[in-house]
Amino acid sequence: MRISVSSDMDEPVARLLVGELRRRGHEVRSYGALEAGDDPRWAVCSAAAARDVADGVADQAVVCCWTGTGASIAANKVPGVRAALCVDAYTADGARRWNDANVLALSLRLTSRPVLAEILDAWFAAMPSQDAEDLGNVARVGRLDRDRGAL
Repeated sequence: MRISVSSDMDEPVARLLVGELRRRGHEVRSYGALEAGDDPRWAVCSAAAARDVADGVADQAVVCCWTGTGASIAANKVPGVRAALCVDAYTADGARRWNDANVLALSLRLTSRPVLAEILDAWFAAMPSQDAEDLGNVARVGRLDRDRGAL
């Protein structure tokens, strides 16, 4: 799988994330503080990683900042992106299952090595729900993207 990763800070957990994704066999493209010379501001690098998903350059993305909140907000401004801030495996599973999230947002402050592994395990194991209500909600979010800016 092609996964774009961004971080506004070169923190150990961000480097661990990149290494873990590669260890799991994913092709990783890095942004922000993870890439020499790239713009490390969370609003810039998170949007760049999310744009890769929207444009089909990446299958998914993982965006990181100190709390994960700013990264998730910036990623969610890119039409077609459904970013979810996950601090545990249960949330990661639900984000993929019920929301068909295609961007994982992580907190650099709260994510430890064991928690990161649990989140990634749950994220990659979960499949999007085929339940009519869940599909309807994801479709509604897609319409919100398309209608953004309309009166």
